[in-house]
Amino acid sequence: MLRDGKRVRPILFVIGYLGFAKRASAKLYTSALSIELLHDFMLVHDDIIDKSDTRRGKPSMHKMLDNYLSGFGNIKFNGQDLAIVVGDIMYAMAIRAFLAIKENMERKEKALKKFIEAAIYTGSGEFLELIYSINDIAKITKEDIYKVYDYKTAYYTFACPLSLGAILAGAKNRQIDLLIDYGMCVGRAFQIKDDILGMFSEERAIGKSALTDLKEAKKTILIWYSFNKTDRGNRLAIRRILSKENATKEDLSVMRKIIKESGSLDYARREVSALLERSQRIISSSAMKPQYKSYLSSYAQEILAF
Repeated sequence: MLRDGKRVRPILFVIGYLGFAKRASAKLYTSALSIELLHDFMLVHDDIIDKSDTRRGKPSMHKMLDNYLSGFGNIKFNGQDLAIVVGDIMYAMAIRAFLAIKENMERKEKALKKFIEAAIYTGSGEFLELIYSINDIAKITKEDIYKVYDYKTAYYTFACPLSLGAILAGAKNRQIDLLIDYGMCVGRAFQIKDDILGMFSEERAIGKSALTDLKEAKKTILIWYSFNKTDRGNRLAIRRILSKENATKEDLSVMRKIIKESGSLDYARREVSALLERSQRIISSSAMKPQYKSYLSSYAQEILAF
């Protein structure tokens, strides 16, 4: 939890709150921590599902616990078993932290429902992504991919934190809806950029192997566009790589080449730009305090810049 990270969610939570509140309530920042705890809980379970041994450039939770248990003799559980329990505890800690803020109880109840909704959406997105990973790429649509992006990333990383803060501050429903729309645009763009980084960055820059998405046969917008805009030979290559149990660096090079030559990389970047522009139009019509609207606008541009 203390490793370097973007801390996007608690930052947006605070902006959503201060953008509408008359003053900061006691324990605001403790409550903002809840959305980071929720995120870290999901990362622990996500790393188990993805069989990823690293997170933010260091051993993932289950790997750390495996290393710890290696010093013991014959035991009937492993690091993954313990990590599942740790993740569950972190989820409980997240709810406890969320309830710490000294605010109107009716608002807290409304916001808590939204907080729990974020966990439901994200779990649904993870479920869909796993199911889609076993489907042939030809049967996957752009809408399928964006549904996963919206559920797994956009809602709980952007739309939910902003709306949580605004709800607690007493913002009107129209303003909350605008923040959700804004967050969904920025969140979808953020995931597209993350796909680009995951495919083209080096491990030391992203804290995980560039082969991760290929090994998990994730159907990203990059791969979907490439498959639908390339020739038969490249489509066969994409299918072959996605079906392999362990993709190699050579497979990664082949996929990168196909993505570039098909125009998929340029297409993805255009999608990010279009979503950013749309988000800026949405936030400009918000009744949020100008100072915090400016924060949101510049923050989105910063995290979506290439």
